[in-house]
Amino acid sequence: MEPHLALLKLGKKRVMALAIVCVLAASAAGYFFLARHVSRKDAVGVISVSGAIVFSEDVERYVAMINRAITNDSIRAVVLRIDSPGGYVDLVEQVYLDLLELKKAKPVVASITFAASGGYYIAVAADYICAEPTTFVGNVGVIGTVPPTLIPSEVALETGPYKATGLSELLFPFNLSAALDNFVSAVEKGRGDRLRLTPSQLKKGLLYLGSEAVEVGLVDEIGSLQKAIKEATGRAGLREYEVVDLNVAVGVSSGLGSSSNQTPSLDWRGLTLEALSEIRPPPSILYLYLQPGAIRQSASEDGDLVSNGDFASGGAGERTVLVDDSHGNKVSAWQLDVLMAELAIRNATVRFVPSWRELEQALSGASCLIVASPADPYSAEEAERIERFVSGGGILALFYDPAYEYVEIPGLFGPINSLSARFGLSFAKGYLYNEVENYGIYRNVYVKAFADNRLTRGLESVVFFTAAHIYSMNKGVAWASNGTHSSAAERPGNYTTIASVDRGKGTVIAFGDQTFLAEPFCYVEDNRKLILNLVSIITGVEPKAEEGVGGSVEEEVAEPDLPVGTEKEYTERVDGNESLVGWFKVSDTEVRIERPDRVTHYYFTEDGKLWRWVSDGMECVYDNPIPEPPFPLVKGEKWAYESRYVLSFGGKLHLGKISAQEEVVGFEDVLAGDDKRYFCAKVRFRGVDSLAVEGGNMTIVIEELYWISSYAGSVKEESISRYYVDGAFALEEMRTLLLKSIRKGAELQKGLAGSFASFPRF
Repeated sequence: MEPHLALLKLGKKRVMALAIVCVLAASAAGYFFLARHVSRKDAVGVISVSGAIVFSEDVERYVAMINRAITNDSIRAVVLRIDSPGGYVDLVEQVYLDLLELKKAKPVVASITFAASGGYYIAVAADYICAEPTTFVGNVGVIGTVPPTLIPSEVALETGPYKATGLSELLFPFNLSAALDNFVSAVEKGRGDRLRLTPSQLKKGLLYLGSEAVEVGLVDEIGSLQKAIKEATGRAGLREYEVVDLNVAVGVSSGLGSSSNQTPSLDWRGLTLEALSEIRPPPSILYLYLQPGAIRQSASEDGDLVSNGDFASGGAGERTVLVDDSHGNKVSAWQLDVLMAELAIRNATVRFVPSWRELEQALSGASCLIVASPADPYSAEEAERIERFVSGGGILALFYDPAYEYVEIPGLFGPINSLSARFGLSFAKGYLYNEVENYGIYRNVYVKAFADNRLTRGLESVVFFTAAHIYSMNKGVAWASNGTHSSAAERPGNYTTIASVDRGKGTVIAFGDQTFLAEPFCYVEDNRKLILNLVSIITGVEPKAEEGVGGSVEEEVAEPDLPVGTEKEYTERVDGNESLVGWFKVSDTEVRIERPDRVTHYYFTEDGKLWRWVSDGMECVYDNPIPEPPFPLVKGEKWAYESRYVLSFGGKLHLGKISAQEEVVGFEDVLAGDDKRYFCAKVRFRGVDSLAVEGGNMTIVIEELYWISSYAGSVKEESISRYYVDGAFALEEMRTLLLKSIRKGAELQKGLAGSFASFPRF
């Protein structure tokens, strides 16, 4: 890694975290409001929030009531009467933010009849929350509808790859994580010291009974609407008052004994994601509680899952790969596109076979059979025929995905097991999840433990997207990360995600996920390498290194040649917020990095070690300069370092210490933002940075992967930083960096003018 990029965050993030702590400790400013009388007597206003918040008219109604409460002198306190499962993220947040403004002006107390998801998000804006003993409270979490795949038209033209869809399907889970973090932050801010749940416990999305909610600090007291009104009057110091129904004041029925011709809020109990997609097409994000079964989408809407009929690809090669399409299989050429392309390169023919009779006959001349997410079980005779095919030297690849799009009916793992059980394999019910280590959301799990097997050769990390585990009689070859749970067992375990069984002369390979095969998911971590290993087993041909004009892929990365005057631009995403970063080589011993909010100068020794950096009033000096990577980089290379340092800011000196370990875990071609591929060493970085500040201690734990090329230096970075103040967790930050452009300094440009396009990896 280029230390000047990696260590920028090590210095600045300390200050960012301190600033956040200071902001949370600051008191809210007063709010100046205009007087407007509705009643001559002091009053408690009641605002009823009921039903799903999915229309802009819902928000307009609530905002009108909040405005009336703010601008009316005689309304001295407000009670929120909440009976809502939440709604669209932007609509819920509008109501929440307006209620925060109301709370600055006068006391706000919530009375909960039902407050799940976004309904509870609104409740935490209140100073005090009352709930009935058996009402449901909580369900902190987010639901998202994935943007559709664009099928382009020559008539209707769009100007960019995401203009029609709005979001990247691959990055969408991280958008959901950002929304979830906003929700959790609102709960922590609203409940303060009363909250007795950790962020990870909140993110589970549990519903609590009112009595339980009091125990965990989600609610202050058990009580009805009258109890909430009494609490509000006490906070406002009222002895004589009347209760004003603000719903009536803006022409809405609230159920408090008044009536109106206004249309009531949408009844959420019959809502489904399919119906919500009619109101607001995907992509969309909701703070919404839906009844079990309602969050499933119709699989027929996704072009990935349509039936194929009879389909073939590839030439008339010696190897024939059959894809069973005779048992209602949820698989298509679209989803297997990458796998099919790699098979075709190795002269293998792929055929989708729509009937069992045809499949049975074709097995005699086939080398591999793919069975993916069948909807209909295999008869004993059919399973026996496939077993004979394997024993005779055939390869059977089994794919099962527990996502609704593939199984439709809960528990429909039976059809795949009617075949897999013949080989001692059984796909488990439920799905795997990991709330600590995941790719974007909890059910995108990492697979990092591998047996010594040709299928897992060279793998360091794979991501499965909603996966099942496999009971395999000790035939597993890959396992999910520690801390991974089964949704059915509700307990952690050593869960097998890939299994391999030899039978006679053939082999059965089973995968607990299907999504990893398709673009763009196949490009995450080592997913594509896993596909290539499968292809080599099916065809008996080892995957060859991709070649370019410069020759075959190297097994090492040399030190980057970046002359003085080189300029680079990166796209940086920090917790979902995107910005541009400029990188400039000022001299042989200085690099300048420009971000929208700061400029940082890094200073190096003659042998390339980082010894000092300066950024907007801060200066850091290392006792032992930070070394650059030990070029040339080869797989398995490891190095470690540590140094004490002095950080000065605010006119004071602060002592700190950094320690880190790095390892080259492999080599990859990385597609950068300039649409060029760079051959890179993939490096894993783990670092701990401790800083003493004002008698306390701040610790930053960083886990990062970065990709570095000999031509461009750092090309890509992905990191998670966790901040701790005096040992207590404070915040987490996710960061990605991707090279967007590079212009070499005049010294090198003069000799290599026009050569870059010919050598995209260097």
